[in-house]
Amino acid sequence: MTKEYIVLIREPEWDSSAVTEEQWAAAMQEHGAFAQAVAAAGAQILGGDALESSDRAVRITPARDGAPAVYTDGPFTETKEIISGYYKIAVENEAQARELAALVPTGGWLELFPVMETNAM
Repeated sequence: MTKEYIVLIREPEWDSSAVTEEQWAAAMQEHGAFAQAVAAAGAQILGGDALESSDRAVRITPARDGAPAVYTDGPFTETKEIISGYYKIAVENEAQARELAALVPTGGWLELFPVMETNAM
């Protein structure tokens, strides 16, 4: 039985529109190598995406206690780092999740979260 994890890729704020074709190609090659390592380990990438920089994001404070929802367009001045992407992986155990997550290419750091099993609740 496999266990699912989300790997959040956190990096310093960046401007996605300033990335050159060469930089993008190099990054995609690194992420391709990560995908190959996952497959070689017998694990699986279930999903993942690169995310735009925070100037394209929206912060939403949900409506509560009769007050309407508040929408704040990015960039967010207090943000020093952003989540620049994520992977959802299926692995055999936490040790394998840690080992594989450490292979995700990043100029920042990673956060690894087990996915909560909500079907049993």
